[in-house]
Amino acid sequence: MINTLLINSSLPPAIIVHGLADVRLARRPARPVTLLSAPGAGLSWGCAWWRELLTAGGHEGPALLDCAGAPGRAAEALAAGLAGVILAPCPAWDEVAALARHKGALLRASAPPALDLRLSGAEKRLLPWLGG
Repeated sequence: MINTLLINSSLPPAIIVHGLADVRLARRPARPVTLLSAPGAGLSWGCAWWRELLTAGGHEGPALLDCAGAPGRAAEALAAGLAGVILAPCPAWDEVAALARHKGALLRASAPPALDLRLSGAEKRLLPWLGG
C-alpha cells in the first residue's frame, strides 16, 4: 500500500529540466523551485547523472529523479543519497518507501504539476510559473 505520508504537497513550483542549461534557466529567477528530471530519466540516465547535473547547476533545493516503474533504480538513487525520487506504484513500493523513510528522502508516486522547459514558449512562462 502506498504511504501517502511520503507525498509532500508543499514543494515549490516544479520545473522539468533536461540538462545543465535548463537547470541554470530554472534557477535564474532566484525563486524557490523544485527540479524534476524528465519522465523516466532515472532509467536511461541514472542517479549519478542527476546528482552531477544538480551539483553543476548549483541547485540545493528540492529535486526529484523520475524512476518510472523501476523500484531498483529508485532504491539505487536513494542509496546514493538523492533526496527525492518518483516511483510509479509497484509491488516493491513498500520496500522503497521504507528506504526513503530511513534516508529521510521524499518518495512520490507521481510527479507534481510542472513546467517542462523543452516545450515551446516555456521560457516566457517560467517567471509566472514560479510565482513572479
